[in-house]
Amino acid sequence: MLVRDAMSTVVLTIGPAHTLRQAARLMSARRVGAAIVLDTDTSGLGILTERDILNSIGADQDPDHETAGAHTTNNVVFAAPTWTLEEAAAAMTHGGFRHLVVLDGTGPVGIVSVRDIIRCWTPAHRRTPSLAG
Repeated sequence: MLVRDAMSTVVLTIGPAHTLRQAARLMSARRVGAAIVLDTDTSGLGILTERDILNSIGADQDPDHETAGAHTTNNVVFAAPTWTLEEAAAAMTHGGFRHLVVLDGTGPVGIVSVRDIIRCWTPAHRRTPSLAG
């Protein structure tokens, strides 16, 4: 199975001037764990994740004043839609992150997360074990 089969095409793109609160609200509304941060001045592409927001708040930073640009990961590892899920999982494991921005020749086309990969690797008919057990 390939990344294009698992990736989410619901891609939230924000600017570096968005506050962390604005980013969190947009991410929550779209039910995504990461946003692509596009800096149109530099044509730079980064990623802001829920973990970045959590770390900022945990450090007592004000989410109404902290910007996405200040917390964006800019040295992003990108995946191609034609990567296998094994290649994507290996890149995530090696880099210690849970999201990959998926690029084709024209730009970002999706994001693939650990959760997306697990969904593909888990048979749909398998029952979820009871936690009450």
